[in-house]
Amino acid sequence: MFSRPFWLDRVSVGWQRCSIVWLSGVRRVGKTTLARMLGDVVFINCDLPSSVRRLDDPELFFDGLTPGTSVVFDEIHRIEDPSRVLKILADAYPKLNALATGSSTLAATKKFKDSLAGRKRSVYLSPVLWEECLGEFGVTDLNKRLLYGGLPEALLAKTPDPEFYAEWLDSFYARDIQELFSIRQRTGFLKLLRLLLRQSGGLLDFSQVANLSGLSRPTVMAHIEALAVAHAVFLLPPFHGAGRSEITKRPKAYGFDTGFVAYCRGLDSLRNEDRGDLWEHLVLDTLRSRLLDGSLHYWRDKSGREIDFVVVRGKGVVDTFECKINPEAIEGKNLRVFRKMYPQGGNYVVSPAVKKPYSRRIGEQVVVFSCLAELPM
Repeated sequence: MFSRPFWLDRVSVGWQRCSIVWLSGVRRVGKTTLARMLGDVVFINCDLPSSVRRLDDPELFFDGLTPGTSVVFDEIHRIEDPSRVLKILADAYPKLNALATGSSTLAATKKFKDSLAGRKRSVYLSPVLWEECLGEFGVTDLNKRLLYGGLPEALLAKTPDPEFYAEWLDSFYARDIQELFSIRQRTGFLKLLRLLLRQSGGLLDFSQVANLSGLSRPTVMAHIEALAVAHAVFLLPPFHGAGRSEITKRPKAYGFDTGFVAYCRGLDSLRNEDRGDLWEHLVLDTLRSRLLDGSLHYWRDKSGREIDFVVVRGKGVVDTFECKINPEAIEGKNLRVFRKMYPQGGNYVVSPAVKKPYSRRIGEQVVVFSCLAELPM
């Protein structure tokens, strides 16, 4: 079992603010394993009928726990009224903590009749971060992380196994999508998901995707919303506000894991352009793991000039992040155009080739070249 101190710290910080932490992430990303790393906790596997029976009377269950106890409800959406159980704990048992896990955001299922606003903190567990690969997981081959992906089982395999990815997609539909959203169009849904994974990182055009998938535009929009809630797709909104030349509405759609993107693209080896594209996904994972929701965007104008990631810091301060396998490949024209509209903020180039941060002046802008571990968050 690999230690995951970054994520354990995220849970600990969450408990300092609220008694409930909602840990979500796609299946087999390591939620249960992480929960078992918390030490002396009461672990409730909600897949088991015996666990469901124990929670029929939440007050009786919580009365039997010692103050200061932490309880893990693994896959809590399996029980009949999960929000009621968590609300009782938060309101009537303030000396108890709970970690509840699920494959989607808390709002994904109608079983949650209460959003638990003010009573919970949410932690999204991403596939294994590149910093974790270099640290706890001991994976130093970037190509392997990009091609195999970040689900621990796939990452630690000796060779990539196409059956793993195919089986995961089928299981994701059967166990998550059908159960949470009652979507019955299995063939069309999986065709859409595979299409989005192949196009991962591109601008999302609902009409084009509908034509390619054979689904209606309203159906595509509903399915993509379900995929976003279930963490299979992340929709990155555009940053705008300075003029009519900017893209203002179309999000970018990113697949949740580089291994599945590579699998759906039919890759068994990586070209330079593949490495650059998939590296962008790893940078996105790190930014998402460290930033507040709503602060992360991309920027693009109607002439095609683009900044990979833009982070809004507030009070007119906007940081830019460009993702490069080769840090010397950076060009300054896109940044120059962007900074004419938004002059305040830091500029960063993120590259696996950079071991120690350094600064360069590109045109009129100072740009910091950094590895992922040294990025300011």
